[in-house]
Amino acid sequence: MTFPGGAHVSRKVFIPHGCPLILRLILAVICLSAMGFACPKSCHCFEKNGLTVVQCSSRNLEEIPSNLPHDTVSLLLSSNHITKIPNQAFKNLPWLQELDLSRNAIETVDAGAFQGVTESLRALDLSHNRMQSVPKEAFARLHAKISLSNNPWHCECTLQEVLRELRLDPETVNEVSCHTSVQEEYAGKPVIQVLDSGINFCNFHHKTTDVAMFVTMFGWFTMVIAYVIYYVRHNQEDARRHLEYLKSLPSSSQISKDFDTISTVL
Repeated sequence: MTFPGGAHVSRKVFIPHGCPLILRLILAVICLSAMGFACPKSCHCFEKNGLTVVQCSSRNLEEIPSNLPHDTVSLLLSSNHITKIPNQAFKNLPWLQELDLSRNAIETVDAGAFQGVTESLRALDLSHNRMQSVPKEAFARLHAKISLSNNPWHCECTLQEVLRELRLDPETVNEVSCHTSVQEEYAGKPVIQVLDSGINFCNFHHKTTDVAMFVTMFGWFTMVIAYVIYYVRHNQEDARRHLEYLKSLPSSSQISKDFDTISTVL
């Protein structure tokens, strides 16, 4: 078995002749499993030009198989019902060069989905799925040619930053379109065409954020003013009542006159 870069691994397994038959069978199974030649029941594994191909297309899979051969170079998972690419989904496939996940129902791609294959992967097909956005970290340091066509992309700042770092498949790049957008006039248009025209979704994002912050600050300011007005009016009312109360009290001169009258009578 010859891997990319010229590495060679033999499929021969050495088993001592002195071992009992059962022990030899057990050792054979352990060795073959360790060498990574197991194939998922739902898939078909074969060699093509000396490289391992794992064919799992159209098998009604709902998730990416976990027990894939360690020496897989081409993994075909198209036309299934996969909805998510979890973190480190391919971490045990250091030789993986081709990955086809097209025509699934993928909505979520975790930030660490392609950890472990960023250097080896050469072709990645995610076309015809249900992705609206992806985290910037998901495709970080990925050198593969990527197809992202025919997904319901929401065009905004994050998507813009992601696409500018990717090596998109030139044959399908014009099929990467804005299904929705932070600026409605760009819905239905190819993303690259919109970006090449000079549109910067990140500037629009900042403006939107600034407007939201201004509205929030204005709301707080209005609440403070309203409280101050209420406080002043409430205190004015209390002060007026207190003043009326003081006016209702008898004055000191009146009290002296009443006291003199009482003394005379006595």
